[in-house]
Amino acid sequence: MRVYVPLTLSGLTEAHKTGELGSGPLVAYAVTPALRDWYDSEDVEELEYAALGQAALASLRLLDADRAAPRRRVVVAVDVADRIVEADPDPGNDAAEPGEVRVTGRVALAKAAAVHVDADGAEAAVQAAAEALAAADGGDGGARSVVDGAEDHELLWFAPQEIPHLVGS
Repeated sequence: MRVYVPLTLSGLTEAHKTGELGSGPLVAYAVTPALRDWYDSEDVEELEYAALGQAALASLRLLDADRAAPRRRVVVAVDVADRIVEADPDPGNDAAEPGEVRVTGRVALAKAAAVHVDADGAEAAVQAAAEALAAADGGDGGARSVVDGAEDHELLWFAPQEIPHLVGS
């Protein structure tokens, strides 16, 4: 199953050093029945793009928590065995995002299919979105617009071989 793991550049640097995204459980995003219902599409490419977007929002949340990380969203697309993915890890959790999954096993960075990262030019919008996130979650429409503004910046696609360049090693 293809899952989209949200990170920061600091997290990607750590994954590059250790060779793994983590040993689980990891929060990731994938094409799930809940995502299909939410997005209302059967087009697999559209659904994968929606899962990537959910992971990008989760990356923004990680940036909000890690003020020292460079202000660029990072999502690693990785193929994992279906048996280590829980598609609905907490059915009673109304705060769970559509497509949210829990990866319960070890995830080697070598299994990455692609890495998606903001361009340098997105940093100001991503910074503003990270700062507005709490207010947006609280229902502030203006803050929601700021958060949505980060989505105006498409994540760039990088091959896994380009990770050393992305993390500066």
